[in-house]
Amino acid sequence: MVRKDIKNLHLAVYPPNGRVRVAAPLRVNDDAVRPGSDISVRERVLTDWYRQRLKEEIAPLITKWEAIIGVQVAEWGVKQMKTKWGTCNIKARRIWLNLELIKKPPHCFEYIIVHELVHLLERHHNDRFTAYMNSFMPLWPHYREELNRAPLGHETWEY
Repeated sequence: MVRKDIKNLHLAVYPPNGRVRVAAPLRVNDDAVRPGSDISVRERVLTDWYRQRLKEEIAPLITKWEAIIGVQVAEWGVKQMKTKWGTCNIKARRIWLNLELIKKPPHCFEYIIVHELVHLLERHHNDRFTAYMNSFMPLWPHYREELNRAPLGHETWEY
C-alpha cells in the first residue's frame, strides 16, 4: 500500500499475475473499511470483479475461435475450479473456464478456449486431438507448459 496526498482510495490490479496496488489517502489508516465489510465481503467483491473482467475477455475469443474451428458452443461460463483450467460437456456443447485464468496472460486463456472447443471435434486427448491443436494453435504446448508451471487455485489473498 502506498500513502499519498489524495482524496480517494485507488485500487489497481496489474496483469499478468494479478498484482494489486493500493494508493490510500494519508488520512486513512489500515483499519478503515466500509462498515460491515469483513474479509469475506472484500474477497467476494474482488472475485466478482475478476469474473466480470474474464467474461469480457472471453466473449470475443469464443466468437473468433468458433468461426476458425467450425464449431459452436450452446453455452459457456466461468467458475472457480480446483483442478482444471477448463471443461467441456460435449453433449450439452457447454464449456466452463476457470476463474483463475484472469490472472494469466491472454494467450493462456485463449489456449484453454481453443482446447475446449477442439473437444467438440474430438472427445479424447489422442493423435487426432493433437493434430487439431497443432493446426489451429501451433504454439499450444508452450502455453500449456506456462499454465502448468503455476499451482492452480492455491494462491493466497492479501489485503
